[in-house]
Amino acid sequence: MIKRAVVIGSIVVALGLAGLQASGASRVEALGDWVESHFDFRLPAWAPKPLEPRGNPTTAAKVELGRYLFYDTRLSRDGSMSCASCHEQARAFTDGRATSPGVTGEHTKRNSMSLVNSAYFPVMTWSNPLLHSFEQQALVPLTGTEPVELGLSGREDEMIARLKAEPVYPALFRKAFPREKGEISLATVTRALGAFQRSIVSFRSPYDRYRYEGDVDAVSDSVLRGEALFFSEKLECHHCHNGLNLSDSERHARNRLGAFAFHNTGLYNLDGKGAYPPDNQGIKEITGRAEDMGRFRTPSLRNVAVTAPYFHDGSAATLDEVIDHYAAGGRTLKEGPNKGEGRLNPLKSSFVPGFSLTEKEREDLKAFLRAQTDEEVLRDPRFSNPWPKP
Repeated sequence: MIKRAVVIGSIVVALGLAGLQASGASRVEALGDWVESHFDFRLPAWAPKPLEPRGNPTTAAKVELGRYLFYDTRLSRDGSMSCASCHEQARAFTDGRATSPGVTGEHTKRNSMSLVNSAYFPVMTWSNPLLHSFEQQALVPLTGTEPVELGLSGREDEMIARLKAEPVYPALFRKAFPREKGEISLATVTRALGAFQRSIVSFRSPYDRYRYEGDVDAVSDSVLRGEALFFSEKLECHHCHNGLNLSDSERHARNRLGAFAFHNTGLYNLDGKGAYPPDNQGIKEITGRAEDMGRFRTPSLRNVAVTAPYFHDGSAATLDEVIDHYAAGGRTLKEGPNKGEGRLNPLKSSFVPGFSLTEKEREDLKAFLRAQTDEEVLRDPRFSNPWPKP
């Protein structure tokens, strides 16, 4: 499965470069190959360092500048939104909505993904294998038009002028970009945003303390029973949710090649032949391959208890709804425009066969998922809003 996904990645680089350029990424200089970061992420000894693009080494000055930019509404067309509008720290940098409105009120097609530990993913977003870095991805909300998020397409110079007029920025840019003599540009903005987002790491959950540090008192017996269920062949969860982030997409200093995978989990089956809603069809939108219908990247399960709603379109409100979906081997919608039996989707992953749980087993499984919550990252001042409250 992972091998196939890597092959898909190489194919779509050839097929989809024009689409990436259209998104605005071509306006940011190439940042070179990927190398181990030397930034102090305050990682535990067992956690590997993230990789970073050689052309944008993570520094404390860039991270601090990126933090200011991340929370700054000057990065939106009308001053009403910032990156943090859709990525709230208390929600593990998600926003609690199924999909998110931009400055025009138009909603994104997909649920806002957590930024925590995204530094360990080789591809960004739910279904674009072309976006390999934060620096590229930042241009999607900044300048994208389908949908409009921050609404800067064609107005980038206006945003730059607003930043230049803010007294705090000249010194921050000079410190972060001495070689560029403190230039305030779209390129330096996206590089600072990339550095800040790369710095948001989380390895302090109760399960981390138990699993990697041997603290047997960090979790309950219920969590341990849930762990056994999660990694069992009965549930099959671990085939797609494994490794550091409980995801089969991963890249870091101990796994430089990396791997990324996209799966169809039987969430929809509109026509009995595997169709998903026409505006949300996964990586098929990039590859054009019929068999890629409904395939989306495996999300991390870190902090999953605070990142509801779930799935690529936010269509599951609770962890119980997610468990119901997988227990049924796919979701059945009996009415509405998306009605169909997802369990019969012919393109569905073989790792979603369905299963049965007792109520006690369900509670144990949820206890395991809740044990992935790192309370510290949800309030760590390194990642918090630096601007004075109005």
